Formats: sequence, structure tokens, C-alpha cells
Amino acid sequence: MADPTVTVSLPIADRVTSHRFYGEVFGWAAFGERAPDGVPEPLQFAVNDGLRLMLVPSGGFGWVIGDHEVAERGHSECVLSWVAGDPAEVRRLVERARVAGARVVTPPAEQPWGYTATFADPDGHLLMVTAS
Repeated sequence: MADPTVTVSLPIADRVTSHRFYGEVFGWAAFGERAPDGVPEPLQFAVNDGLRLMLVPSGGFGWVIGDHEVAERGHSECVLSWVAGDPAEVRRLVERARVAGARVVTPPAEQPWGYTATFADPDGHLLMVTAS
């Protein structure tokens, strides 16, 4: 049996903004058939062979989460973590994110668990980058 593909889904406000942000910051290409706005529908990125990131407009996210509520901006229920090669790569990635519209939450610095930084994407989802 092949390893399953895991899909992490996050609610977003604007498909075009999120499509641009994740492409610019991580260099990921979205896949699938393009909708009239020029963005693949559903908006998915293949992070690696076993992981996909799906970005779902907040209105449609309710179909997935049922009677649960989307967390308000500024309330985080998960942190996506990315392992970079070294501290210089952490700094480069955080700077690309800042230029693409991210808010740097914790600037790159040495922490007890390693050299790391955290930023929020345009929808407020947190991404932590740590040097390997």
C-alpha cells in the first residue's frame, strides 16, 4: 500500500492573494484546472509527495467544518512548520514572506530549539521556519 497523501486545508479570504503569496514565498505551483479568476479550483499546492496544502474560501470552509466555527483572525489553532537548510535560508524565506505581504510575528533568532522565525500569511495563518 502506498503512503497516503495528507492535505492540510486552511480558510482564506481571497484566492488570488493566497495563490500569489504561496507561489512567491515558497515557490510552489498550484495544480488543477483554472477557474475564471485564473486560479486553480480547488486551490491546492503539492508541498511534497505526501503533503498538499488546500486553501478554501472562508464561505466554503463551512461545508467542511460543519457546526464548528472558523477561528477569528488573530486566533491560531495550528502552526505550519517548515524546515530550512540553515539560518541564512530562514532569513531569506522570512524576507520573501514579508515582501509578499506577511506579518513577521517573531523575527529570525536563535531559540532553545534552534534558529527560527514565525510569520503570518495574509489570512493570519502562522508559519514557522526553523533551520535544520
